[in-house]
Amino acid sequence: MIENALKKLNISKLNEMQNASIIAVEKGKDVVLIAPTGSGKTLAFLLPLLSGLKTDVKGVQTLILVPSRELALQIEQVFKQMGSSFKVNCCYGGHAVRIEENNLAHPPAVLIGTPGRIAYHLERHNFDESFIETLILDEFDKSLEFGFEQDMSYIIGTLLSLKQRILTSATKMEEIPAFVKLNNPAEVDFSKDNQVKPDLKLKKVIAPAADKLEILFKLLSKIGGANTLVFCNHRETVDRISDLLFEHGLGHDVFHGGMEQADREKALLKFRNGSHKILITTDLAARGLDIPEVENIVHYQLPYTEDAYIHRNGRTARMHAKGTAYAVLTEDEHYKYLPENIEEEKLGDKYKLPEASNWVTLYIANGKKDKINKIDIVGLFLQKGGLQKEDLGLIEVKDTTSYVAVKRTVVEKLLKALNGEKIKGKKLKLEIAS
Repeated sequence: MIENALKKLNISKLNEMQNASIIAVEKGKDVVLIAPTGSGKTLAFLLPLLSGLKTDVKGVQTLILVPSRELALQIEQVFKQMGSSFKVNCCYGGHAVRIEENNLAHPPAVLIGTPGRIAYHLERHNFDESFIETLILDEFDKSLEFGFEQDMSYIIGTLLSLKQRILTSATKMEEIPAFVKLNNPAEVDFSKDNQVKPDLKLKKVIAPAADKLEILFKLLSKIGGANTLVFCNHRETVDRISDLLFEHGLGHDVFHGGMEQADREKALLKFRNGSHKILITTDLAARGLDIPEVENIVHYQLPYTEDAYIHRNGRTARMHAKGTAYAVLTEDEHYKYLPENIEEEKLGDKYKLPEASNWVTLYIANGKKDKINKIDIVGLFLQKGGLQKEDLGLIEVKDTTSYVAVKRTVVEKLLKALNGEKIKGKKLKLEIAS
C-alpha cells in the first residue's frame, strides 16, 4: 500500500527520518517524532497510517489534531494525493459548520481538524468517536503555544478506544503534558540530524532604518522572479510592504492572521500554483504549511527567538533542495543567533521589475457540493475551452468553489470560449481570481 501511495506522489525514495518513523509507528506503540520543519513529517505519519485503516469500519478510525486550518487542509490534500479509497475530511474554525455536519453524517476514515472545532463536534455528538484507535497530534508544541491545551485534554479524555498516540514536533519538548496519556513512547528524534539539514545560504542586506522599505523593494526586484517568502513580525508591517509593492506594480500576495480565512487560503493557493512569486507574511507561514519550492526567504524583520528563525528558514531548501535566506539589517542590529561574517548582498541603484508569472488563477463558483471534480474541469477546459494540457496548472476543488491555474497567454481566449457554458448541468461562473 505504501509503494502505491509513493507512486501516486511521484516519490522514489523516503528519507531516513521517514523510514524510521514508519518502522516505529507500524510496531503499534505510542510514538514521539521530532524533526525539523521541511523534513517531511506529514508523510512520516500518513504512510504507516494507511496500512492500519480497515475497510469494514464505518466510522472515524484516525483523528489528526493540528494547530491551524492551513495545516489541516495541507494534510488533507496530501492524503488525497496518496490515492487511497478511504474518505478524509477537515474541520476547522471559520469553515461552515453545516458543511462539516453533512460530511460527518457519512463519517470519514480519517478526520483532520483544529482542537476547538473537533471539541465542538464531539460535544454535540456529530460523529461517533468509539471507532478511533489512532490519534495524531501534529505540531503539538505549536498547539500548546496557541492555547489549545484545554480542548485537546477534553478530546483525548473522550477517546476511550485509543490504541496508539503519535505526537510530532519540530523541536524537542522538555515535558509532554500528562493529559496526552503517552504510554512508554518510542522516540524518533531527528532534530539534530545532519541528513535533513537544508542546503541554505545566508546573506545580509544592510539598510538604513529610514530606507528599509525601499531597500526591500530593490532586493525583491532583483530576486523576486523566483518563489520568495518575506517574513515580518507584525501584520501591520505586512500590509505596509504590500502597499509599497502595489504602488510599484510588483505582483505579490499577503498572508497573516488578521485576514479572512478564505482570503488566506486563496493567497496560499496562488503562491502554490505559481500565480504569484512573492508572499509577504508573518510567522503564521513559518510552520506547518506545505509551500513547495520556495527558493528565497527574506527576513524583513528578524524574529525574537532562534527557534522562530530556524522555522522560517525551514520554508526553503526543503528535502535537500537549495535556498537562500536574506536578513535585512541596519548597521547597528545584532542578533546572537546569527553567525558572524555573513556574506553581504550588494544592491545596485535600480532593477527591472520581475516579469509577471506565466500563470493566472481562475475562480469557478462551483465545487464539491455541486459534484464537480478535477476531471470535469480538465475536460471542459480542454474540449470546450480549446486549451492544451500544458496550458493547465494546479487545480484545487473546494467545497463550494474551485481554482484553476491557467497560462497567462490563453486566459482571454479561454474566458471567451467558455462564456455561457455549463458544468455538471449548471451555468459556469468563471472569472479571474482577485
